[in-house]
Amino acid sequence: MNRLQGDIVQIETNGHLSIVSVLVSEAVLLKAIVVETPTTAPYLKEGNTIAVLFKETEVIVGIGPVDGMSLQNKIPCIISQIEKGALLSKLALKTGQAAITAIISSKAVTQLNLTANSKVSAMIKLNEMMLAEL
Repeated sequence: MNRLQGDIVQIETNGHLSIVSVLVSEAVLLKAIVVETPTTAPYLKEGNTIAVLFKETEVIVGIGPVDGMSLQNKIPCIISQIEKGALLSKLALKTGQAAITAIISSKAVTQLNLTANSKVSAMIKLNEMMLAEL
């Protein structure tokens, strides 16, 4: 499980849903949708430091411009290591001071010509993000 830490900078609420924006670093703003509101979950407060969690298998890896898609969470990364298996590969990604792990198909690694030190974008749908109190 990937775990990043950041500060809540914005909360948009409608009914029982909230989209929470978490600033992890200068270059990384992550958004999560939760079935909570600031009135039902006291940790949902601007300025609070929280953990953002997401599975390794939920990380989409892209190369080149990734602007023309609806994904909200796009993290610029550099591949530090690839463990290539017969079907799946594990990518160790670095973004600033944080580390992210992605598990993608080995065929995708080959098709994208991914190697150590490749610049990529790690992308995660906002409904795949989980928030946790520290």
